[in-house]
Amino acid sequence: MTRLLHAAPTPERPGPGPLPDALLRALDVTISQRMQGLLAGDYRSVLLGDGTELAQVRPYVPGDDVRRIDWNVTARTGEAHVRVQLAERVLVTWLVLDTSPSMEFGTADRRKADVAEGVAIAIGHVATRRGNRLGVVTFGDAQPRMLPPKAGRVGLLGMLAALREEADGGTGATSLGEALLRTGALAQQRSIVVVVSDFRGPRDWRGPLLRLAGRHDVVAVEIRDPREQELPNAGTLWLVDPETGRQLRVDTRSERLRARFAAAAAAERAEVAHVFASVGARHVVLTTSGDWLRSLAVFLRRRRR
Repeated sequence: MTRLLHAAPTPERPGPGPLPDALLRALDVTISQRMQGLLAGDYRSVLLGDGTELAQVRPYVPGDDVRRIDWNVTARTGEAHVRVQLAERVLVTWLVLDTSPSMEFGTADRRKADVAEGVAIAIGHVATRRGNRLGVVTFGDAQPRMLPPKAGRVGLLGMLAALREEADGGTGATSLGEALLRTGALAQQRSIVVVVSDFRGPRDWRGPLLRLAGRHDVVAVEIRDPREQELPNAGTLWLVDPETGRQLRVDTRSERLRARFAAAAAAERAEVAHVFASVGARHVVLTTSGDWLRSLAVFLRRRRR
């Protein structure tokens, strides 16, 4: 099935690269172990039972628990209706995906957006199996999207369709902080929340991330490009901030300038890592150079142990 998930690569959009079935199976085992710690409580069936997330509202039938009557719907329709929840055994994974202009940057094997797409495919491949469901929240472009949790291939293909929609090139009003607040409001039952971003821009997301990590198992997947950490000796360059359009002229022949840039970039990334540690979110760094999927699999296996 994974072969069907790939769009044809182009020089502008090289894609995430190969996704070997063996590594996807390793991810499947690893994430299944994480699921066992999240699935709690009694349940009546694989899909419906004693849970916290609404599955449907249906007419009352004799034998239903009267405590489950939805009085708003009952009053509106004139007929008694009851709320049916999802059983806790159904695990929901939320993918919070950065689609901002800074994700289009890439100077190594691929763009940051390509790595993000690969992470989404890998997580989606294992998060939609065995009746479990995947929901997607995007942020950063002019058309942020929300896909409600769906099971199986429908959820995965819906996610990929959202990923491959061409953005209009503008920066959206939805920040990471707003996206995390939206995810927290949508995720009613305890879930795995995977945030895929370069975590650049305003730091409005610490508070929402703290609240989210208090209720859910949060994994922060940070994507970097080597040139964001070190400047090459390439003469005079114009550097452009893709989020704001701000331009800066720099002379990269200066060894002192390159050293100051590297030190400042390292310090800024260390602050981001400290935020993740302080709120209890697990954190992995993937780059646009090399085998990002193996790095992700190694991280998840190490954290499982």
